[in-house]
Amino acid sequence: MNIEGNTVTVKKSSEDLFNFLTKLENFEQLMPENTQKFEVDGDSFIFGLKGMPEIRLVMKEKTEYSNVTLGAASSKLPFTLAADINEISENESNVTLKFNGEFNAMMAMMVKAPLTKFISTLTENLAKL
Repeated sequence: MNIEGNTVTVKKSSEDLFNFLTKLENFEQLMPENTQKFEVDGDSFIFGLKGMPEIRLVMKEKTEYSNVTLGAASSKLPFTLAADINEISENESNVTLKFNGEFNAMMAMMVKAPLTKFISTLTENLAKL
């Protein structure tokens, strides 16, 4: 299952945006309002949204100034969340969030709408930086 968020413009250079996204504690600023738990632990963080199970994301991959990829810590629901960064100018960058998960058809049906909303919220909050 693939979900691609809208591409948004952030008023940061690609280097600044990359550095922001690689500091996992900064993801708390991007989370939806209904976040009930957010804890950083080394190269991972765990978050919980109201009415949803807690999820731990681990830093999987970093390509300097162009990509930050997080992945699920649990192999039960394998997925990645990637931020692709493209510099427009020294003060502006475009960023696109891409979710890629390996779910069975039933699970995909259940999680597609909430995940799409989650990606949308993260994207909107990135645009406000």
